[in-house]
Amino acid sequence: MKIRRNTNLLIEPPAVATGDIAFNLLVFFLVCASSQPDSGRRQELPRSEQEKHQKQEKKNIEVSMGRTTLSIGEEGNLVETTLTDFPSRIRQSLSTRSAAKEDRIVVVRSTKDTPYERWITVTGMIESAGGVITLQLQEEQEILIP
Repeated sequence: MKIRRNTNLLIEPPAVATGDIAFNLLVFFLVCASSQPDSGRRQELPRSEQEKHQKQEKKNIEVSMGRTTLSIGEEGNLVETTLTDFPSRIRQSLSTRSAAKEDRIVVVRSTKDTPYERWITVTGMIESAGGVITLQLQEEQEILIP
């Protein structure tokens, strides 16, 4: 009597290898995935220097903006202006300055409720007029304790 053999055997890979394969695929796709670079406008922020300079002859131009307000001028002499008049005023203020970067610094202050689009528009106008933007994040305060 002949014994019949079943030739339709299922071959399965070892269960231990599936975890390794999944890990390798995960690492492969993470390495190969491209990430998008940050978008936005490149900005150079001036560095603070260790040496103290002599008192500046010319004060920096200041721009202060809020949700609905926009002012331009020098320290303490800010004049309110509109967004349409701003490019001519900033060009006029920068025209009296020399071509050196340190003479064309514009200090930009904004309130927390300033819309991002407004900030981008105003800083773009300053850069196109030839100004160097500096952000004033926090003022130094001297507190005397008796």
